[in-house]
Amino acid sequence: MTVRVRFAPSPTGHLHLGGARTALYNWLFARREKGIFILRIEDTDVQRSDQRMVEGILDGLRWLELEWDEGPYFQSERLELYRGTAERLVNEGKAYRDFSRAGDPPESYRSFRDLAPEESTARAAAGDPFAVRFRTPEEAVITFTDQVFGNISVETGQIEDFVLLRSDQAPTYHLSVVCDDAEMGVTHVIRGADHLANTPKHILLFRALGAPEPAWTHLPLILGPDRKRLSKRHGAASVTELAEQGYFPRAVRNYLALLGWSPGTDQEFFTDEELIRAFDLRRVNRANAVFDAEKLAWLNKRHISNASAEELEPWVRRHLETAGLWREEWATAERSRFLAIIDLLKSRVADLRDFVVYGKPFFTDDFEYEETAVRRYLQPAQDADRRLLRTAICRLLQEYRELDPFDLETTEAVLRRTAEELGLKPGTLIGAVRVALTGRGQAPGLFDVIVALGRERTVARLERLLTSLRHD
Repeated sequence: MTVRVRFAPSPTGHLHLGGARTALYNWLFARREKGIFILRIEDTDVQRSDQRMVEGILDGLRWLELEWDEGPYFQSERLELYRGTAERLVNEGKAYRDFSRAGDPPESYRSFRDLAPEESTARAAAGDPFAVRFRTPEEAVITFTDQVFGNISVETGQIEDFVLLRSDQAPTYHLSVVCDDAEMGVTHVIRGADHLANTPKHILLFRALGAPEPAWTHLPLILGPDRKRLSKRHGAASVTELAEQGYFPRAVRNYLALLGWSPGTDQEFFTDEELIRAFDLRRVNRANAVFDAEKLAWLNKRHISNASAEELEPWVRRHLETAGLWREEWATAERSRFLAIIDLLKSRVADLRDFVVYGKPFFTDDFEYEETAVRRYLQPAQDADRRLLRTAICRLLQEYRELDPFDLETTEAVLRRTAEELGLKPGTLIGAVRVALTGRGQAPGLFDVIVALGRERTVARLERLLTSLRHD
């Protein structure tokens, strides 16, 4: 048997983190079992479905890098399947037409349960509006095993004759989801625990259709630290928000996997390959998961630091484009320099936005000096020390203009020799040059910065600093 799972969101809002986790668990399970991951958009609710939300869901899944194997299928394009199935169930006596009207008593539908088939058909043919209800068996027990919640039994007396088709002939969730799961050969249903109460109804429908019943796994909720449903007030509630806040997709996958599932070890940092090997639905926790922003931030920083420059490249580019700093040469003639800058910065950033914040001096010449850095490194208390600093920068500038090779060893040797010959502490000159090149008092190793910028930019920024000092 080939494992077939599906993620089936309704396009009535952004891709919430709960939905993203459901998609991830389906994806991990399919990849571990070498199965098929299906994407299905449940858009039969015309009033609430929004095409922009459809695109948002697809973009969110692409951002998470959860590639689907089949789909996306759209329920709005499969209405004839649902209506035909409802008609079949009516013809087989497993469902019936309900001619109740708005304002009728709630239980009035039961009067149509035993309406003669001929009369029911005649009224429908005459144009009487009707809904279609499932004929729930009386005095039976539905028993099933859920991978998370264990064995569950529900008496059919607790299940009403639920609607399959509304009076406008639109299918309900129950009908469309079971039709699709049966027709698509879904073997395992992995969805939120809010659907657990629907499962007995769906089992009845599978049996009525003569279709194999899938294995069931229902995932507990994701709560905020205050134990209320996760929302924007907790920091981020959707994939879109995480993307905007500079999170790295593989870090989010790692974190979401742990949000309600345990590998059975103390391991918290996972590559995708490790997650796929370790993922086991039997280790999904029954208790609701609690979103921990600090842990996500920790994983994000660690994943960024461990990633290669090539892996980070498209995501850094995105944030540079948003900030208006992207230059096309970073993808062509200057790509090797661009990758070197990412490598230089990746261990110092907390999120992808920081490549813009800390990397701005590498990507543009339009940056300011931090006031605290200026006071500390460019404004010695004594006039004589200020003159000495200017002299040192001037001499270093002259040396760097002609220096060959312009690499780590030679640039460092020249700077230290210049400071020594003038009786200046190397650290003093290093601090001043760091401000000149990055505008900051804290930055990656200075000589790594110099090499990453190259001779032309280094010289130009030292000239800018020298001009500033002369007018100080």
